[in-house]
Amino acid sequence: MNRAFNRKKDKSWMHTPEALAKHYIPYNAKFLGNTEVEAPKGTEVVKDAVRKLKFQRHIKKSEGQKIPKVELQISIYGVKILDPKTKDVQYNCQLHRISFCADDKTDKRIFTFICKDSESNKHLCYVFDSEKCAEEITLTIGQAFDLAYKKFLESGGKDVETRKQIGTLQKRIQELESENSELKKQLLDLEDQLMIAHVPPAGSGSMKPLSTDVFDMVPFSPVTPLVPLPPSNGCPPPPPATLPPDYRKDLFGAEPFDPFTCGSADFPPDIQSKLDEMQRQRWRGSKWD
Repeated sequence: MNRAFNRKKDKSWMHTPEALAKHYIPYNAKFLGNTEVEAPKGTEVVKDAVRKLKFQRHIKKSEGQKIPKVELQISIYGVKILDPKTKDVQYNCQLHRISFCADDKTDKRIFTFICKDSESNKHLCYVFDSEKCAEEITLTIGQAFDLAYKKFLESGGKDVETRKQIGTLQKRIQELESENSELKKQLLDLEDQLMIAHVPPAGSGSMKPLSTDVFDMVPFSPVTPLVPLPPSNGCPPPPPATLPPDYRKDLFGAEPFDPFTCGSADFPPDIQSKLDEMQRQRWRGSKWD
């Protein structure tokens, strides 16, 4: 890593090695954003990036947007950029991907670093605004590099490869969690669609169950034909027996009453005479028809 700051040989680092190796050093700053740069290092490269992001931030500020605040967590594994309230990681810049770090000598509040993006392989310059800690943050990143380099020499390069594998696995875990969340959302949408499909629309002609009497039987109606119910054993019902057309019976199984077919001895004389007269009139009417 190329650093745009100088440290005297007799000057000690600001933090203990254990703090950066086993934990992290937190800082609060304002995040102006990141932008792609053409080269992985260089003072002029970061100056151009700072001017570009300051101009963009000035436009957003005139529109009423505030500069977002972030928390930086610096360790020998990299620089994490988090939301200070929710602690959600916005960017995870691994240390071996950071190629340049500098604080602005003309503006003491600004510090930057260039990191190679793991997905696009583009070099991005991250720009921050810290009123009091710009130089201190830059020195802390430098100390993290020195400690990481010493650990690299002690492990023979294996430690760097291990960190790369861990970073790859962490990225894959985030992708799987995102896919899992999306699948859960799709499953909920499908369940909602099934629930809507099972509910009949308003005004649909769905058949209502027939009303029954106190004995749980369907009332008899001479207008509505009786529909045979399927037997419980699943076999089709036998065909109805056909009766001769002249064989008629009433509801109770008895032959209908016809006074004209009864014998004369069945009625008193006065009633029989009236029936005979009605029979003659009936006969005459049928004759003239």
